[in-house]
Amino acid sequence: MTSRRIAAEYVLPLRWSTDDDRDDLTDYLRSLSTWIDITIVDGSPAELFAAHARSWDGLVRHLAVASGPAAAANGKVDGVLTGIAAARHDSIVIADDDVRYTEGALRALVAELARAELVKPQNYFDPLPWHARWDTARTLMNRALSSDYPGTYAVRRSLLVRSGGYDGASLFENLELERTVRAAGGRVCDLPGLFVARRPSSFQNFRAQRVRQAYESFAQPMRLAAEAAIVPAVLCGRRRPVLLIVAASATALLAEIGRRRAGGRAVFPASSAFWAPFWVLERGLCSWIAITRRLRGGIAYGGHRLSQAANSERVIRARLRRVSSNVLQP
Repeated sequence: MTSRRIAAEYVLPLRWSTDDDRDDLTDYLRSLSTWIDITIVDGSPAELFAAHARSWDGLVRHLAVASGPAAAANGKVDGVLTGIAAARHDSIVIADDDVRYTEGALRALVAELARAELVKPQNYFDPLPWHARWDTARTLMNRALSSDYPGTYAVRRSLLVRSGGYDGASLFENLELERTVRAAGGRVCDLPGLFVARRPSSFQNFRAQRVRQAYESFAQPMRLAAEAAIVPAVLCGRRRPVLLIVAASATALLAEIGRRRAGGRAVFPASSAFWAPFWVLERGLCSWIAITRRLRGGIAYGGHRLSQAANSERVIRARLRRVSSNVLQP
């Protein structure tokens, strides 16, 4: 007996320069297409776009990114908003190309939209090369201190249409999306125990993400201040190595708290917390590089230079009031 299809749209923004991962994604789409309607918004070069259209014919609806004078500096946002505008359902799952849902996790995520306007699950890496283990420490620290920012969300289309979308000039587009939903009066549901796999990036992409991810902390000033204090603290403590050992141990312990939260031990290996001190030191170093990039006008991303990490909810609410007043004007 075939399960009832999920009444939602799966929106996958895509922009590839190579097709190294096409076979893996195609295998996933074959399963996914039996559960849910899929829209891929493809910003890849013409040759790759045509190859994707042939490979995924009959599995997905394959669209080009909507063009216009107001193209977003963060191209991923253009892809997401194009998919949302074309969606056939009010319930939408936004997912990066490396995300890999099971049917059960996808159904559980969409079901939560009955009581929230945005739902965030928890990503974990599968498989786990060494650089994915390193990056898992970031996930665990986020889980311990607040919540993580996954590569996939479920969201209500009606709320985003009503709010005019979200700002494509922000580097930290996930946080921008969350803040937009809250500013519009929507409820955000965090599900740290709903685990969704994602493929790790290549080492080259991992290396390129180090400073970019540190730059995102400009959207959270208290976090940025704490991260910028790491290197001075290490330098001050270098003559008292016992203090550094205690600090490293406390960091690993905090990461372990994140690993144990909401059943995380099922997907995060026991060794994950031991990578946390190395990640924290890396983040401290990269935060100072990010600060210098900010002073020089921003960080290069997707062919643009972005200075804004994310808008505050106050700024977003002001924009939404302008959108609302424009709609009410005759």
